Amino acid sequence: CFSVGYSAVALNHVIDFKEKKQEIIKPVSPSELFPSLPIVQGTSKRIKVLTRLTLVVSDPSHCNLLRSTSANIRLYDIIAVFPKTEKLFHIACTTLDVDLVCINVTEKLPFYFRRPPVNMAIDRGIYFELLYTPAIKDSTMRRYTISNAISLMQICKGKNIVISSAAERPLELRGPYDVANLGLLFGLSESEAKAAVSTNCRATMLHGETRKSACGVVYTVKKPRKVEEEETAVPACKKAKTQA
Repeated sequence: CFSVGYSAVALNHVIDFKEKKQEIIKPVSPSELFPSLPIVQGTSKRIKVLTRLTLVVSDPSHCNLLRSTSANIRLYDIIAVFPKTEKLFHIACTTLDVDLVCINVTEKLPFYFRRPPVNMAIDRGIYFELLYTPAIKDSTMRRYTISNAISLMQICKGKNIVISSAAERPLELRGPYDVANLGLLFGLSESEAKAAVSTNCRATMLHGETRKSACGVVYTVKKPRKVEEEETAVPACKKAKTQA
């Protein structure tokens, strides 16, 4: 990730109740995996490694794990849920305390997206995740990815979208600009596609910090000064000298 321009990466721990009975374990510390974090290409900063928990739910009882006050859940930076039915999608958007709702891109969706739960998720600051790795692996999954993404865009109007890789090998990664171009195929505008790999990802991280702190997160952004403001900031004596 650091070699193609990304400044942060999330290590994903997936729990799927269909495979076997699983419990939420403590996330692996980045220091255990990397003795020293690499430098992001073109900068002097080290890459930021986040921990993520993804819960694949196919039954309403599976959501109880997210509603519990497990100490291990609070240790993860990002919490995502992958609903398999329309009812679970509605629950994830309206009641679950998560940061991401994953959209299936490997097969045809068994339900249609509806505006009320999607709008409620947007109001709650929850983001929808689309994966691009399946689209570059197989032509059939590429059709499903584009079709499901366009169905979602018709409802959410390009708001609160995050495009990620779920890559398991380096060859499955693409640079941020390439991913933004893929977003155009998903029905996003140019600005929305750029946000899906930049500002929306940062907003998801901040939402996770808010969830962990149970209060809020404040961050500052330097506002660019307008030309008119710069002119008024110049003393009158200097203006007279320059004009003379």
